[in-house]
This record gives sequence, C-alpha cells and structure tokens, in this order.
Amino acid sequence: MERVVEPDLTERQGAILRGVVEAYVATRQPVGSRTLVDRIGLDVSTSTVRSELAELERLGLLTHPHTSAGRVPTERGYRYYADRLLERLDPQPAGFPLDLRTARSEVDTALQATTEMLSDLTRLLALVSAPPVGIATVRHVEVLLLQPHVVMVVVITSTGSVTKRAFRFERPVDSGLVSWASQYLNDRVAGLELGSSLLRRRLDEPGLDARESAFLATLRPLFDEALAAEDQNLYVGGTAGLLEDLRGPELESYQRLLEVLEKRAALLEVLSRALDPRRPFVRVGPELAHPALRHLSLVGATYGLTNRTLGAVTLVGPVRMDYEKAIRSVRAAAHELSRFVEEVYDAN
Repeated sequence: MERVVEPDLTERQGAILRGVVEAYVATRQPVGSRTLVDRIGLDVSTSTVRSELAELERLGLLTHPHTSAGRVPTERGYRYYADRLLERLDPQPAGFPLDLRTARSEVDTALQATTEMLSDLTRLLALVSAPPVGIATVRHVEVLLLQPHVVMVVVITSTGSVTKRAFRFERPVDSGLVSWASQYLNDRVAGLELGSSLLRRRLDEPGLDARESAFLATLRPLFDEALAAEDQNLYVGGTAGLLEDLRGPELESYQRLLEVLEKRAALLEVLSRALDPRRPFVRVGPELAHPALRHLSLVGATYGLTNRTLGAVTLVGPVRMDYEKAIRSVRAAAHELSRFVEEVYDAN
C-alpha cells in the first residue's frame, strides 16, 4: 500500500499528538484537552489545546468517537507517531534480557527462546523467522548399523537441526561399507550447503565403485529431507496470553491473525514484504496488505550476518500498542540474535 504523505506539524502539535497516542495506549480512553495540559505540561490554555486537537483531526491524525469531547489516534496518527520514534533511535540498541549462550549452537532453541522472552516483555504476539533454505550446511553425518539389515543415518546441520532415518535393506549390510560411508560423508560432504550442487555431486562421485555408489544413492533422500526441514520456519510466542487483554474489534482482529498463523507461508510472505534491512520498521493496519491484518500493527527488526539478512524479529498487536517499547524490544532482540548467529556460522 502506498504511504500517504505526512503533514508538517508544529512542535506543539507534535507534542499534543504524542500525548494523545501515549495516553490512549495507556488508558484506552479518549483524551481531552485538560488531560493533555496536565500530562504534557504545556504552558497554554485548554482552549488552545482544543484548537490544536481540531486541527490534528482535520489533518486526519485524530478522531473522536461518537459525541465524546476526547480524541483518539487514527491509523495515520499512529503512523506519524511511529515514524518520529524511528527518527529518534538511540545509536546502540538496549540490552536484551536473555542470555543466548545457553542455546550454544542450536539456532532453533535460540529463536524459540527469543519469541517467548519478547512476548513476555511486551504482551504482544512475537514472531521470529528462521534463516532461509540454503543457509544451513552439513555439520556432521552419522551412519550406524543397527541390525544386519537396518542402517540408521543422522544428518546434523549448522543450524542445529537433526534429521534421521532408518534404511532397511533386503540383504545384510557390510559393516565395512557402513564405516566407509560415515567417513566419506564427513570428509566430503560436511561443510557444504544442503541445497548446493557440489553436495549433490559428492553424493554421485564417478570415481566410486558400484557398491559404494549404490549405497550412497540409497542414503541420498535423507539429505533432501534435511533440506526440506530447513525451509524457513516461523517461531511464535505469546498466542495464549495476549488474548486475555483484548476486547471488541481488537479481539476479532487477533482471531483472524491466529487463523493466518495456521498458514505459515502466507504470514512469512507478509513479513518478507515488510522487511527493511537498514533499520527497525513499523507497518500500521492497511500497510500490511493482508485482510486478516488490516486492524493490527507490526513492529520488527532484521537480524543476520554482517552482509546478509537471515530473518526478522517482529511483534504483532493492536494498532493501539506501545510502539516505543515494541521498537526498543525488537531492536534489542535482533541485535542479540545477530551476535549469536555470527558466532554459530563462524564456528561452522
């Protein structure tokens, strides 16, 4: 959706709009001129504030429900407020209260822990997208003879995921062949990206004898399964607790969001369109271009390697959300995840 050009506000109008947004987020009640004078500490009369409120309403940044004298922000008002927050970011993100070192090299563990901590901190729905297909490399392969006719193969990737499968053969399997395959795969395949053509060629080396080639051909489907398992996942946190604090249209919007969560691919597409690799980002309501998200907002930040974005840390909630806290939280979490994945991929 094309962004509407933002109006130029005076310093006082900006302060009043910020006061309305923050008071409404905190209280859920329309905000009147006297409340603003007390909250902001403006050295002006309530009649002046009422005049400025009327102008902000004319500009489409505020509205007033029914006959109430108080104002509430519009989606455009939230957008303007969020943009000012993004312009005033501190040079360095705040600390994130989660020590990812306990996850060691298990990326999935770190991502799930991050979603849970984010949702606990903000009471919003936390979504963290995992590194996409092609990033993961083979870290280690185990080939084990379980029974004379059964061979177990385990593929461990650089993201910490484990794919295993038992292969049953019609004839007893030579233990020497099993030992050879284990050594060959760790010598020639470990360190290669799962989806790479080089890995496929190593599994189909022309210099191997017929018995070795046939054995590797049997095991090859497991590497395809490992690649499929690395398809970009979405880690979700906070689905249970966030419904407790919602009412009316907000609850209906969340119910539609939960339906979308069952179709992860659709939500991943929404997130990918929202990404801004340069800085934290905010998308308000219709900007998300998905019917189920039109009355919600998304706040996010990307994480990854120095020259490569791997995923995003995002929070989804009602348009009436604490944007300042949300931006601060996703930025801190993304910074911590970037440090973590740098160490993981450097180690592999």
